[in-house]
Amino acid sequence: MENQRHNPDYIHHQDSKIVSAIREVVFGVEDGMVSTLGAISGIAVGSQDRFAVILAGCVIIAVESISMGIGSYISNLSDKDIKKRKLYEEKIEIEKYPVEEARELTEMYIEDGWPKNLAEEMSLIASKNKKLMLQEMAYRELNLPPQDHSHPLRNGVFMFLAYIVGGLIPLLAYFFLPLSVATFLSVVVTLFGLFLLGVATTRYTKKNWIKAGLKIFVLGSVALAVGLAIGKLVNIINT
Repeated sequence: MENQRHNPDYIHHQDSKIVSAIREVVFGVEDGMVSTLGAISGIAVGSQDRFAVILAGCVIIAVESISMGIGSYISNLSDKDIKKRKLYEEKIEIEKYPVEEARELTEMYIEDGWPKNLAEEMSLIASKNKKLMLQEMAYRELNLPPQDHSHPLRNGVFMFLAYIVGGLIPLLAYFFLPLSVATFLSVVVTLFGLFLLGVATTRYTKKNWIKAGLKIFVLGSVALAVGLAIGKLVNIINT
């Protein structure tokens, strides 16, 4: 039991800064691979022009990586600001209505399963320490973690870079190979990459690696099918 509690592989023992950025990295790489693959595959089928594919791919990666990075930064910053506002309002309530807030904390302790006498004692101790009281109310009433490890700017940069990496995976083949060969290789490499990305997430989620890999593989295949279908349709219309 002691070894399990201190297992360094458990996610809550990992560097909190790294763990908090995993979502941005996985989302960025996945979105870069899927959206770029679907778009350039459709363009390849519809235009039969390697230069058009490369140009479109570069534009997509450049614009979308910036958009995703800014979007991640703004959303994380907004979330952080909302949490700060909630904490500020809770702090004011504790200062204005200390008795009522202490009673509310006692009730939450009891709801969690603590004996009434112990709940009242813990609430009394917390109410004498404003910092502790705010921490307890934030966690139990507002569902906010004791420490906020989010970093909007860092997450935005991670998203930006991750999208570029993901987007380049399906595009690189078109720089060096004929269109037909590049299209085939782009699809194979990207879908395999998506499968590996799904598998990599199990490092932290501990879910079944085959299911995780296949899940993201299927989602990528759907985007690919849509892109190919649109490209084929446009090609038929123009011929």
